[in-house]
Amino acid sequence: MTAAAHELSFASDGHTLVGSLLLPGDARRPAAAVLLLPGSGPVDRDSDHPRARLGVTRLLAEALADAGIASFRYDKRGVGASTGEFLRVGFDDNAADARAALATLSAQPEIDAQRIVVLGHSEGAFHAVPLGLDPVAGLVLLAGAAGPAEDVVRYQARAVIEVLPAPVRALLRLLPVDVGAQHRKKLDALRATTTDVTGWGPTRTNARWWREFLAADPRPQLAALDVPVLAITGDHDVQVDPADAEAIATLVARGESYRAPRVTHILRRTPRAVGPWAYRRQLAAPLAADVVDRVVAFVRRVGAEHADGVERTGQARCSSR
Repeated sequence: MTAAAHELSFASDGHTLVGSLLLPGDARRPAAAVLLLPGSGPVDRDSDHPRARLGVTRLLAEALADAGIASFRYDKRGVGASTGEFLRVGFDDNAADARAALATLSAQPEIDAQRIVVLGHSEGAFHAVPLGLDPVAGLVLLAGAAGPAEDVVRYQARAVIEVLPAPVRALLRLLPVDVGAQHRKKLDALRATTTDVTGWGPTRTNARWWREFLAADPRPQLAALDVPVLAITGDHDVQVDPADAEAIATLVARGESYRAPRVTHILRRTPRAVGPWAYRRQLAAPLAADVVDRVVAFVRRVGAEHADGVERTGQARCSSR
């Protein structure tokens, strides 16, 4: 199936963000669509980072196009073709940009605004959740958190240590350092900052993003959702607890979950769990086919259900006249 990519820009808080609207060539118009929200860090519309071309949202967009589903993905503020300075962008700014992107996608004449699914990966899943309180057809949360962001950070600290090479773990046990205490100290220092950026030279950190992220807790919004939600996390994910997928499905009114076997945070399949330092070795592999297939099937199903519901409502209104 031939797909056409169109450059699409939108305004958010005085900035211009730019992305790609991918339209399948023979899809029915107006088409069902997915808004793709990427993970954390200075990643572009494809989920590519300066140090690793992760390609998560690009590969998802291509898979959706092959299934006749449109999608929109965009460069984060201060990344790629979008304006701004990434180091000064807050977690809440990213949430505002996601909302502006949804409004832009809904306004496109080629898109059926009633059949839009919001898909968030990692940090993007945090931002997808409140958009489910808007009139969307459903949500897909890939490596999404079921609880406070601080719990996510604590899980990462434990899980990453567990997948370090055995000699490194042995060395850590010998050192007179409490890794957990050091980690808590760092988080406390970030909370105490008052500026957008902290540090100097190459060690500068987006302190504002960290303050806002550590305050995030999606549980109240998850409990308020009344749209279909699909939560998927790989059981080799060391950045988000795989058990959170099932927890999300329990929290929401209309949830389903899938723990993808041997799948990492970047949605590739590996024989064993690995840390972020090993992601580059996974990039030649495609996204896990079972994850992609479940996403496509979910988008098709909720889009069809929503279209049927709209059609039945319209028929009822006509018959009552």
